[in-house]
This record gives sequence, structure tokens and C-alpha cells, in this order.
Amino acid sequence: MRRLALIGALSVCLLGGAPLAAMADEKTEKALEERIKKLEKMVEVLTKHEATEAKEEGKEKEKAAKAGEKPLSVGTTGSGKLIYAKPFVSTPKATVGGYMDFETNFLTDQNLTRSRPTNFEVARFVPFIYGDITDRIKVAAEIEIEHGGPDNVGGGGEIKIEFATIDYLITEPLNFRAGILLTPVGKFNLLHDSPLNDLTDRPLVSRLIIPSTWFQPGMGFYGTLYPSKLSKLDYEIYVTNGFAKSAAVTDAGLRGAGGFTKTDNNNNKGVLGRVAFSPILGIEVAGSFNHAAYTPNADKYINMYAVDWTLQRGPFEVIGEAAWARIDNPSPSFGAVAATGFTNGMAGYYVQGNYHFLPDFLKTWAPKHFTDASTFTAVIRWDNIDTDTDNRTLTATGGNTRELQRLTLGLNFRPIEDTVFKFDYQFNSQLNTNNVSTSVAGESVRINGNGFLFSVATYF
Repeated sequence: MRRLALIGALSVCLLGGAPLAAMADEKTEKALEERIKKLEKMVEVLTKHEATEAKEEGKEKEKAAKAGEKPLSVGTTGSGKLIYAKPFVSTPKATVGGYMDFETNFLTDQNLTRSRPTNFEVARFVPFIYGDITDRIKVAAEIEIEHGGPDNVGGGGEIKIEFATIDYLITEPLNFRAGILLTPVGKFNLLHDSPLNDLTDRPLVSRLIIPSTWFQPGMGFYGTLYPSKLSKLDYEIYVTNGFAKSAAVTDAGLRGAGGFTKTDNNNNKGVLGRVAFSPILGIEVAGSFNHAAYTPNADKYINMYAVDWTLQRGPFEVIGEAAWARIDNPSPSFGAVAATGFTNGMAGYYVQGNYHFLPDFLKTWAPKHFTDASTFTAVIRWDNIDTDTDNRTLTATGGNTRELQRLTLGLNFRPIEDTVFKFDYQFNSQLNTNNVSTSVAGESVRINGNGFLFSVATYF
């Protein structure tokens, strides 16, 4: 623009502001030609000057960029600035994000997964850090701040690294991973983020038998294969430290045994993996396993098996998961808090149906709140678990006191896919697990902690 303006000004100056048609009628054609030649010469000089100026400006920017790559020179700037002597300070490669969820419940009584009938709570605040070191080297981590952290009112909160991995991408069928791993036993443990799920509470089988969120330090391989043009096969297989501590293996479930194990309690490592097959788009069926010793002398094992499925067609979706656990020869010394707290087996499953919809009249009525990115989901889920399948628990009245069934009806709204408002109602039916001595007329009583739950979750 500056060059055009100067050319225009030069044209006026050199041509004297006279219209060309008028000047052509004069007898000064020769003088006009001379002036045009001078104008062309001046435009040429101006163009060269502008090119030189742009080149010099580019050199200055390049020089400044190079200077910015090394904001300090180690050894000459003082030790106080050495905290900035990191490669990512000058060339950032990391992405920071995360998710959080707020929950409230209004139940008629406590139940196996909620100890208070009413409660407000920021259940989780989870920052993500993802980094591309190169095209082949990736780093991923999540830091979970749960239930307000360790100093929350009433206790029970915690801060932990949920996973932290280094991946080396070799080829699509074979890649290496090491670090704190999300164990691929069942699908829910891999996709447990609150904004992803359509109900507030996690499935019982994925909470008490598969102890989601379940993570272990270890290493192994993962990849994807394509048996045919339409089908896909995914796999993960890892070696890990195993279960956290033997004392947490009780008939209350394996949730306390699935946490982080910095050092193994025996010299035997666990092996786990998952294989998922998708014959066509919208259908996936997977099987997974875990085999690990849980005693200090590694003479007793826990074997876990799981299957999961996803069926999608249009707005309809059916998902679910089933798991079984077998515990070798449990006793009060290993795997029990008391003689009444051990078990040989656990089993459970859930089946969930989703229907996604958005009435067109809402987009017309409130287009700023209901867009093409918005959706409602109607949800129904049935949970059934038994953490003492062999009826090993000893009570005065006999029988199995570790059964729980739950029916959940839900409706949620997503203004966008990453943010969800969830409205749920639970119907719970369980044999008394909080106080096994309670009985009525010699029979175990059932606890029904039914009620309403509301939650909000979003990625950021």
C-alpha cells in the first residue's frame, strides 16, 4: 500500500496533475515521454529499496528469534535463573488441559458407594499435561485432585498422579510405553473421565471389582492391526508391579488393592492386557485379563478376567462390561481384615443403553443455548455385583451379604460435547454390607439408598 501511494504521488508530481487525454493534445509529447521514463526509473529504485528494507527486517526478526532461543547463558546469569534453563522454556511443546466435576446427591440412606445421604462435592479436579517431544516421542500425564484433596473437611481426599507415560512410536502395529499406566482391564478404566460418561456414578463392577481408576507402574507394548478393510484390532499388554497391598483384598471388593505401588511387595510381577476387535464401524467387543501375586512371598495370586462391548447405531448405543476375580486361598492373614472378611471369588456386570436426541424446536426457541453441537441423552443402566460369590463370609444369620443391584435412570444435556449436566435417579437394593450383624427375625436386612443425583462435568 505504501508503494502504491508513493507511485500515485510521483505520478501527480511528474505529470503535473494534468489529465493524460488533455496532455496528449498538446505539443509536449516528447516532454511527457521523458517524464514517464523518469517515473519508471523512480518506481524501480523505490521497489529495490523496499525489497532491501524487507530483507533487513527479516534479518532482525531472525536475530531476535535466535536470541529468544537462549534467554540466558548458564554460568553468566547467576544460579537464581537456572530454573529457566530448560529446553521447553524457549521451545514449548506441552499442552495443558484437564477436567473437573461437581456432584450432589439426595438419597434416602447411604449405600455401598455413597457414605452420606446428602452431600455437595467437587469430586475431581484433574489437570492434564501432554507433550510432543518429537513425532515419535510422546509424554502424557494426569494429576488427580480428588474430593478436595487430603485436607478437605472430614478427610478422604487425595492428590495423586493418575497416569504418567512415555511413549515411543515405532509403527502403528507396535509401540512402546512405560510409566504409570492406566491398566487396560475392561474399557471403562481407560475411558473413566467424568465428561465422557453419561451418568454421575461409575458402574459398580468398574468400581469395586475392577478398581477404577486403576493404575500401576510398568511397561509394555500397544498397537493396532487391520485384519480386513472394515475391521480393526487393538491390543495392549504390560508388565506391572501388581496389587497395592494384600490387606486390601477383602469381600468388600478390590478397590483398595488397585492403587499405585511404588515398590512391589514381592519379587513377582503382574501381567495384564486387553484385545479389542471391531468388525465394522460402531461395533467393538474386547477381552482383558490381569494375573498378579498379592502376598509377600508371591504364593497366592489374583486372576481377573473381563469382557466389554460397545454397539452403536444412529442415536442408539448399548455399552457394558463384565468382570470376574478369583483369589487364591484367602485367609485372615492375607486378604482379610477379619475372619468374616475373606472370599474366593467376585463377579459383576453392567448393561447401559443410551439414546441421543435434540428436538428441533429448541434450536429455534433458544438458538444460543441449543446448537448443532448440543444434545440430550436418555440413559438406563442396570448394575449387578457380588463380591463373595462362594458365600465365604461368615455371619450369624448365614447367607451372602455382599450382593448389590442398582437401576439408574438418567437424562443429561450437553451444550457442547465436552460439557455435560447430568440428572440421575438410583434404585438400590443390597444386602446389608455396612453392618453385617444387623438382622431382622434372623434374616439379613436390605439397605436401599435410593435417590436423586445431579452433577456437572467439563473438559477445559
